[in-house]
Amino acid sequence: MAPPVTVNSINPKVIECEYAVRGEIVILAQKLQEEITKKPEAHPFEEILYCNIGNPQSLGQQPITFFREVLALCDHPSLLDKSETQRLFSADSIQRASKILDQIPGRATGAYSHSQGIKGLRDTIAAGIEARDGFPADPNDIFLTDGASPAVHMMMQLLIRSEKDGILCPIPQYPLYSASIALHGGTLVPYYLDEATGWGLEVSDLKKQLDAAKSKGIDVRALVVINPGNPTGQVLAEENQKDIVAFCKEEGLVLLADEVYQENVYVTEKKFHSFKKVSRSMGYGEKDIHLVSFQSVSKGYYGECGKRGGYMEITGFGADVREHIYKLASVNLCSNISGQILASLVMSPPKVGDESYESYRAERDGILSSLARRAKTLEDAFNKLEGVTCNKAEGAMYLFPRITLTEKAIKAAGEAKTAPDAFYCRRLLTETGIVFVPGSGFRQVPGTWHFRCTILPQEEKIPAVVTRLTDFHKRFMEEFCD
Repeated sequence: MAPPVTVNSINPKVIECEYAVRGEIVILAQKLQEEITKKPEAHPFEEILYCNIGNPQSLGQQPITFFREVLALCDHPSLLDKSETQRLFSADSIQRASKILDQIPGRATGAYSHSQGIKGLRDTIAAGIEARDGFPADPNDIFLTDGASPAVHMMMQLLIRSEKDGILCPIPQYPLYSASIALHGGTLVPYYLDEATGWGLEVSDLKKQLDAAKSKGIDVRALVVINPGNPTGQVLAEENQKDIVAFCKEEGLVLLADEVYQENVYVTEKKFHSFKKVSRSMGYGEKDIHLVSFQSVSKGYYGECGKRGGYMEITGFGADVREHIYKLASVNLCSNISGQILASLVMSPPKVGDESYESYRAERDGILSSLARRAKTLEDAFNKLEGVTCNKAEGAMYLFPRITLTEKAIKAAGEAKTAPDAFYCRRLLTETGIVFVPGSGFRQVPGTWHFRCTILPQEEKIPAVVTRLTDFHKRFMEEFCD
């Protein structure tokens, strides 16, 4: 009897979907890590340097003290009754934890909550959005989720009815989008960011790609914009954002705004503006544009990836559609309570005058300034490599350098049955222990090759990354010289 489940009998949409950030190169890195653990001299490097994923705390970034104090007190409320707690915890963390516990059913973080998230926490987040943007926010528009990813999946489930439904996505793109579109049976409609203009987004190209999709019978439902960009690290100018909002309004597209890197801006000439703020500043209200904004506790200066907290703010949708969005949220019962608490803390951190404010500010500014220095060091290092060009690191947590490979290297990659940039990244890993993600995993202009590198290894390890990379690259280019 044939086995009941084989690769040929599983859902073909699962086979079609790919997620390069945790793909082949990373699986190999984990295997090498195990070998080094068992036998330290097994490879010509002592450790694996993971530059493949935005996972700050796995690489040594410390959590924000205030956030963790509040979480600890919420998870173990009996601490609030102990006299030594006043000495061990700040007064404002004790006060915040007490307030949050009063908002949680049964004062228990192990209890289910409302499917949209705890109402008091949504109130706090809405107030934080309003303070950030200068425009009102409604807690009933907020759905708390286990990170931003489930929120993206929820919207794809809502919007995609068949392969005839398309989603406009930036290329290069974060693989969550191509994977979720594939899983839900839709069609990815690409629009290409312009590398020559610092990964610029041209509305004229959006229109061109939209018309091309329509000519093939594709009903384009939404536009995804990632700002600051992943994997490309650019920060959109406000005027550009206004053009994008006007385009979505004119074409009747849902604007899916991935804003999880909103705290990660490293250049003085650029500033983060939410698409909600931009659309409202243009005079567009609820009836003018459908907008979904995503935020996460995994990025920014907090880096709480494992806590799985985030939210989406949905505006412009009718009450009948919102009922179905709530139904989708209800299927998962609720997001985890620790993540919900963190999302509220991220949007309402200590303020001037609070006991924790000075230490909070020092931790936040220390992390962000270090990230900016690391980004600049890596950007400069990439631009010194033969055949490599790297745009300025304006924001997010990544660089996406372009590498020009020789015909000999491309031929060798073909013989190895892999993409040329994946061939380069595999060799880099096995010779240096550095983990990059091939640009082909993010999609790219055909005939160009890239790799994504995070800026997250601790600052004292960046020189080692640069040295190992520089030495490897020189050897590689010499070996595959035409």
